Amino acid sequence: MTVGLLGNKIGMTQIFDETGNIIPVTIIKVGPCIITQVKTISKNGYNAIQVGYGKTSNTTLTQSELGHLRKSNIQPLKYLKEFRLNENIENFEVGQVLNVESFSAGQLVNIQGKSIGKGFSGLQKRHNFTRGPMTHGSKNHRLPGSIGMGTTPGRVLPGKKMAGQLGNKTITVRKLKVIQTNIDENILVLKGSVPGKPGNLLSILPIE
Repeated sequence: MTVGLLGNKIGMTQIFDETGNIIPVTIIKVGPCIITQVKTISKNGYNAIQVGYGKTSNTTLTQSELGHLRKSNIQPLKYLKEFRLNENIENFEVGQVLNVESFSAGQLVNIQGKSIGKGFSGLQKRHNFTRGPMTHGSKNHRLPGSIGMGTTPGRVLPGKKMAGQLGNKTITVRKLKVIQTNIDENILVLKGSVPGKPGNLLSILPIE
């Protein structure tokens, strides 16, 4: 039985397969994660596992977070995340350590994380808008132009594509193949790219 884990992106590189083909891969440091809470249908209305990752000091957590962890006699952890499960969760218990052993080569996983933030961007870069003409006296090159109708409805409709923050959104990359695992170093090697810069926090979600 597998459950989602947390980890940090180390970076990208490339490896060669048996036939000499180059495979672009991302290296992820996974866990070890500690189960901090087990939720059941009878008690909470659904089955879920809450895992903690990343040791930290008491000063970085709130009293509520510290109390939650002390209740289970677990050291302070920087990140907590809940993963829902459909099957029986009798095999999990509070304090259990989860690591990269739960993954195997050839398995498919979904990776979730925040994309790289690129600050404030205009319409052409953010939404692929076409620019205005550059010649014949045009004064509108990269401006948005008209953004709404006239008398009716007399307002800008919600959801209008405009300039704004680009990136820094939660993105899920689906069905990435596990190339290899390193149990000693808790390293997971995946084919392809994942969101964010090196060091970015990632959720590794196994596909049943």
